[in-house]
Amino acid sequence: MGLTLTEKILSAHLVDGEMVKGQEIGIRIDQTLTQDATGTMAYLEFEAMGVPRVKTERSVAYIDHNTLQNGFENADDHRFIGSVCKKHGIYFSRPGNGICHQVHLERFGVPGKTLIGSDSHTPTGGGLGMIAIGAGGMDVAVAMGGGAYYITCPQVVKVELTGKLQPWVAAKDVILEVLRRLSVKGGVGKVIEYVGEGVKTLSVPERATITNMGAELGATTSIFPSDEITRQFLKAQGREQDYTPLAADADAQYDAVVEINLSELVPMAACPHSPDNVKTVEEIGPMKIDQVCIGSCTNSSLMDMMKVAHILKGKTVHPDVSLSIAPGSKQVLNMLAKNGALSVMIDAGARILESACGPCIGMGQSPNSGGISLRTFNRNFEGRSGTKDGQVYLVSPELAAASALAGVLTDPRTLGDMPEFKLPEVFDINDNMIVPPVNEQDMDSVEILRGPNIKPFPVSEPLAETIDAPCSLKVGDNITTDHIMPAGAKILPLRSNIPEISKHCFAVCDEEFYKRALELGKSIIVGGANYGQGSSREHAALAPLYLGVKAVLVKSFARIHMANLVNAGILPLMFENEADYDKIDQGDELKIEHVAEQLRAGDTIEVQNATKGFTFKAKVSVSARQKEMLYAGGLLNYTKQNS
Repeated sequence: MGLTLTEKILSAHLVDGEMVKGQEIGIRIDQTLTQDATGTMAYLEFEAMGVPRVKTERSVAYIDHNTLQNGFENADDHRFIGSVCKKHGIYFSRPGNGICHQVHLERFGVPGKTLIGSDSHTPTGGGLGMIAIGAGGMDVAVAMGGGAYYITCPQVVKVELTGKLQPWVAAKDVILEVLRRLSVKGGVGKVIEYVGEGVKTLSVPERATITNMGAELGATTSIFPSDEITRQFLKAQGREQDYTPLAADADAQYDAVVEINLSELVPMAACPHSPDNVKTVEEIGPMKIDQVCIGSCTNSSLMDMMKVAHILKGKTVHPDVSLSIAPGSKQVLNMLAKNGALSVMIDAGARILESACGPCIGMGQSPNSGGISLRTFNRNFEGRSGTKDGQVYLVSPELAAASALAGVLTDPRTLGDMPEFKLPEVFDINDNMIVPPVNEQDMDSVEILRGPNIKPFPVSEPLAETIDAPCSLKVGDNITTDHIMPAGAKILPLRSNIPEISKHCFAVCDEEFYKRALELGKSIIVGGANYGQGSSREHAALAPLYLGVKAVLVKSFARIHMANLVNAGILPLMFENEADYDKIDQGDELKIEHVAEQLRAGDTIEVQNATKGFTFKAKVSVSARQKEMLYAGGLLNYTKQNS
C-alpha cells in the first residue's frame, strides 16, 4: 500500500512514536518562524532554556503584526527580537520587509521540509509541498533548541481537484468551498492533501492561498505536491536548488475523499462572523458596502495584486467606499512600483498600506460602526476588525476590487474577458531587509536589548493535588482566541507584558472577568464546543495562567489552544457527557481531588460541583508526555527537568 505525501514527509522526520493515526508522534523540525506579536514571548522562552544557538536548519523572525508604532512598546519589542536573532543564530526580517508567510514562501520555504511557526497560518508553506504547522511560541522555542515537535498522527483527507477555474473565479473560492463543506471543525486532527489534474492549473501563490486559509478548518495543516509548477516558482525566486519533486503514491490510501470540480465553482463570500458561513455572491445579492481591504497573508501575492490593478485601471473607487491595499512583501511592492501597477492603484483612489498584516490583525482600517467590509483575509470573527458591530465578509481580490468600484457586492464575472495572468520568469530579489545572525564566535559580543514593557514569562507551578476553585466564567461554543485574548492596535503592543495584557482577557465576553479572576486568585473556566479556535496566540493561555486559571472545562478544544494550555500547565478537561455543561453556572464551586493520581490512572477525571451537589466525569485527552508536562507545571518546567 502506497503512502500519502503527508505520510512520506512525517515518516522521514519521525523521531518519537509510531505512525499510527490518533497516537502522538514527535517530528524533527527543519525550519521555524515567528512574528512579532508572538515572537517576544517565544524568544524569552528560548532564552530561559539556556540554549546558546538555534539547532534548526533555518529560523526566521518576522516583524509584520505590531508595525504601528504609536508608543515605545512595539519599537522596543522589535529591537529586542532583532538582538536575540543576531546573537542566537536567527534571521531577522525587518519591519517593512513583508508578511511572514508571504516572505517565507518567496525566500525560505523548501519542499519536503518541516516548518512550525508561532502563527496559525504557517500552513501557507504547504503550497510549496512543506509540512508547515502553526504552533504555540513555546513549541517553537523548543524546536529552535533542537527538541521534537509533537502532534497527534493525523488522518489524511484527499481533496481531489479536477477541471480548471473559470475566468474571475479564484483560489479563494476553492478554500471557501472546502470550508462550506467541512466547516471550521471539519479538519481537526487531519491534514488536507490536494491532488488531481486540477492541481496543475494552480500556481504556487494560488496553492498558498488555499493552504493558508485551511487553518480555518481546524486542520493540522494542508499540503500540495511539489511539481514542475513548484520548480518554476523556485527558479523565478533564484532558488531552483531547493526544488524536490514530491507527490503521493498512486495507490495511497486516504481516510476521506472530497471531490471538487474547479470548473463548477463560482465567486463566493464567507459571511459574518465565521469563515465557514459561506454563500455564493448570487445568494447574497448586490449588498451596499462601506469598505474594501485587499491584502493579508492569504491574498497579497504579486499575482493577486496584478489582478486587482487590472480591474482598477482607468477607473475610480466608488465615493462611498474606502479601499485599502497592502502588498504582502517588499518584493511584491517593488515589482508593482516598477511595472506601473502601483500607480494604477493610486490613480484609482486606493489607500496603499505598508507590507504588513495591518487590518487583518486589527492594526488600523477598522470599518465604520455597523459598516460592511469586504476583506481578502482569512478570518471574520466578531470584533476582530476593531469595530465591535462591523460586518466582515471574506472574498477574493477579484471580487473585492470589482465591488470597490461598484459600491455594492459585485460578481467579478461581470467584468468581461479576463486576460491571462502569468507569474514572472524572474522575481526581483533583494534580501537587504533580512539581517543574518553573527557568527557563533562573535555571539558573546551581542547585547540583548530589553525595553521596560518586556516582562518575564509568568511562573507556573506543578499540578496541585487538589483543585478547588469557582467557575469564574462560562462561555458558549466556538469561542476564539480573539475572544480570550483580543488583538488590535491598543492590545497587541502589550504582548511582551503578560500582567498588563491580562487586563483585556475575555473583555469581549465579560469586561469584569479580569477583575473577578484576580480577586478569586484561582478559578476554572467553563466553555462549549471548539473552544480556542483561531489564532495560535499562546497569550490566550498565558493570560489565564497569570490570572490563576487552574483548569478549562469544555465540550471540545481546538488543537493549538489545547496544546498551549498544556504548555502553560493549565489542565484541559472535556465533559464526558456534554449535558453536564448545562448544569454548571458561573460562580459554582468545582472541586477535583487527587488530580495527579486520577491522571495516572487513566484519561477520566471526577469533578464535583460542590455548589449544586453533584459529581460528573471529564476527559483529559492528552498524551503520556503531556501528562508529565502537566505534573511539572508546563512545557518550560518539563524541558528544564529533562534537559
